[in-house]
Amino acid sequence: MIERSLIILKPDAVQRSLVGQIITRFERKGLKVTGMKLAVAKEDQVFAHYNKDDEWFQRKGEGVVRDRQSAGLPIEKEAIEYGRDIIGGIAKYITAGPVVMMVIEGHMATAVVTSLVGTTEPATADIGTIRGDFTIDSYAYSAKDDRAVRNLIHCSEDVDEAEREIAIWFSDDEIVDYTIVQEKILYDVNLDGIME
Repeated sequence: MIERSLIILKPDAVQRSLVGQIITRFERKGLKVTGMKLAVAKEDQVFAHYNKDDEWFQRKGEGVVRDRQSAGLPIEKEAIEYGRDIIGGIAKYITAGPVVMMVIEGHMATAVVTSLVGTTEPATADIGTIRGDFTIDSYAYSAKDDRAVRNLIHCSEDVDEAEREIAIWFSDDEIVDYTIVQEKILYDVNLDGIME
């Protein structure tokens, strides 16, 4: 059941000096960092990372059209183009400054990380989650400003997505296989490793 998850601390997390506090939440939960680096993401990496197809662009774009109509805003392009603009806006946001990329490992890592991070929209994320505690941006506010939601962090949604995403940001030799003491208490079946 040991899994890996990709975490990207976005430019707003780095600029607000929240990196240490966010990493602490993963470590306190019992997860370990097996890869970490600071870099300025490239646009082609972001598009490869989000890996969306025309069906996704169309579906999301239709949502944007509905939102614009209900807000009394003009519809200036096809729905699919609004959908493509979503990833374009995210690319602009993530490439705006340094990001911290991490590979996090542990039991059910993707589900545990997702619950620690909170829902995508910070304004509605539960208190106690990273997004719920550290930021207040919303879809409505970001749409008004025609920008991506500044939600501090990306995390993989499932194991397959994590492995695909990790390969975009990390080479195999940048991920370290090691053991930490707390793994004995978390995973040792008989706890006999405690006295070794």
